[in-house]
Amino acid sequence: VIDEWLLDHPDERVRSMLLELLERRYGNTSTVFCTQYAQKDWHQRLGSGVHADAIMDRIVHNTIWVETGSYNMREHTAMNGL
Repeated sequence: VIDEWLLDHPDERVRSMLLELLERRYGNTSTVFCTQYAQKDWHQRLGSGVHADAIMDRIVHNTIWVETGSYNMREHTAMNGL
């Protein structure tokens, strides 16, 4: 599970590590990405270059997308003082 996926823009070193990680996991095991960003924005947040292309290729193929809607649990918790 990768939580807070793309919260920060990854630098070249992190993009290289992500590509290697996803390449090793591709076709062998599952990876869960938890994020507040729409999938359409991931490529740009990854730097929009060749590494971003390669990373996105490994993510979008054989993927099951689970959309949870616009409900924000953090806002709900803050408003209810939990």
